[in-house]
Amino acid sequence: MTLVDTVRRFNRSYTQRIGALEESFLGTGRPLGASRLLFEVGPDGAAVRDLRERLELDSGYLTRLVSRLADDGLVEVLPDPADRRRRTVQLTAAGQAAYRDLDERSERKARGLLEPLTERQRARLDDALGTADLLIRAATVRLRVVDPVSDPAGAALGEYYAELGRRFPEGFVPDPAHQGADALRAPSGAFVVATSDGAPVACGGVRRFDRTTGEIKRMWVASSWRGAGLGTRLLRRLESEALSLGYSRAVLDTNRSLTEAIAMYGRAGYREIAPYSEDNPYAEMFFEKALV
Repeated sequence: MTLVDTVRRFNRSYTQRIGALEESFLGTGRPLGASRLLFEVGPDGAAVRDLRERLELDSGYLTRLVSRLADDGLVEVLPDPADRRRRTVQLTAAGQAAYRDLDERSERKARGLLEPLTERQRARLDDALGTADLLIRAATVRLRVVDPVSDPAGAALGEYYAELGRRFPEGFVPDPAHQGADALRAPSGAFVVATSDGAPVACGGVRRFDRTTGEIKRMWVASSWRGAGLGTRLLRRLESEALSLGYSRAVLDTNRSLTEAIAMYGRAGYREIAPYSEDNPYAEMFFEKALV
């Protein structure tokens, strides 16, 4: 049996056993799609744009799902107080009750699935499902070029700067906001953000170093995603962007405390070289790679 066969068999088995095939998911009277949307809106509400990004739904289908919940009196669509051009979805009082009922039914279903298993089997399942969830999400992460001062880029860079502050022995002070952003835009640069469930989980940029060389900058992968191959995938994407911009060589610098990144660069074919710049006071190691 191939891995593809295993994944397909798991999909068939799991969707049947959690009730995804039933017209009334968990006996709520709603199908899975509408129930999932109700859960994602949640007690605090959610912006329509965020729901579309998080669930990766077509705008038309999302509109139909929201309309169904609104017709059932479970949600209402309101202008976003922060930007009245945008819309938010909020649960009504009936929607709050439906949300709690759905949550309780889901809890009972999960406990029922676990009930026949021994403690050892439950531990194995916990480990297996955690690994499977991480790898499936890693396989479906979206990598896209964005403006380096856009909201997704800002959110990712905020996490990146915070991590450097925690890990560097001397701390980290980021550049002033938007400094150097122009270098990470076409035609000489690019900035890539990876998102999962609508949230940034990795980022990185490439900018012009010289006529034939692109420099990789601000590369970050969320700690909870390390070990899933996302860093390597992001690095390959940045190299591809560098090639498309006309560069035949990539260089980068890093701090010695970022041991995972250093190991990844070695596996990806980068070799350590002498310092090529003094612009970055935190840089302690320098690498290069010929791009093909």
